[in-house]
Amino acid sequence: MSFTAKDVAELRARTNAGMMDCKKALTECDGDFEKAAVWLREKGIAAAAKKQGRIASEGVVSSYIHMGGRIGVLVEVNCETDFVAKTELFQEIARNVGMQIAAANPKYVRIEEVPAVELEKEKEILRVQAANEGKPAAIIEKMVEGRIKKFYEDNCLMEQPFVKDSSMKISDYINEMTLKIGEKISIRRFVRYELGEGLEKRHDDLAEEVAKQMGTKA
Repeated sequence: MSFTAKDVAELRARTNAGMMDCKKALTECDGDFEKAAVWLREKGIAAAAKKQGRIASEGVVSSYIHMGGRIGVLVEVNCETDFVAKTELFQEIARNVGMQIAAANPKYVRIEEVPAVELEKEKEILRVQAANEGKPAAIIEKMVEGRIKKFYEDNCLMEQPFVKDSSMKISDYINEMTLKIGEKISIRRFVRYELGEGLEKRHDDLAEEVAKQMGTKA
């Protein structure tokens, strides 16, 4: 299958890969656009993985405020050099991560941070659910392992679909950006605030409240 310069340009726009890399991907995949995109992502993951052993102690603490001040996020995103930390692209990456946290409300950055006690408790709930569905004991554990992926997706930032492109997870996005800036990117920690979270809500009737203020009965 042949391909044109337009195909190369479109693949580059979609994947953020270099022009020569896109041309090579289309050549390797006989001009198949979708296969070439997958090929680039797989190569990108491998290349990004090589950078994970590097030290990333620079970066930014970025803030993201959502819904007119009802949700706020502080997130620390690290890179290798102060120069990269100050670039517009890196600042954008940090903002995108903050947006993700505001929208998806994860509890942890990555799977390894989930406490063993919490994980086992969740698995036990899933076992009971599977048993209540009448599933045979022989396949319950397999079902649990499959369903626990949804738990990770809900609670672990790196496993969540990226809110700006649901075709990739946050881990995929970070890998792509790692290749684009040429340095290791690491999301270290975050905190998310939601207005009124944890506070007891008032349930006073509005008419009754007004009546009290006016000194009359509703």
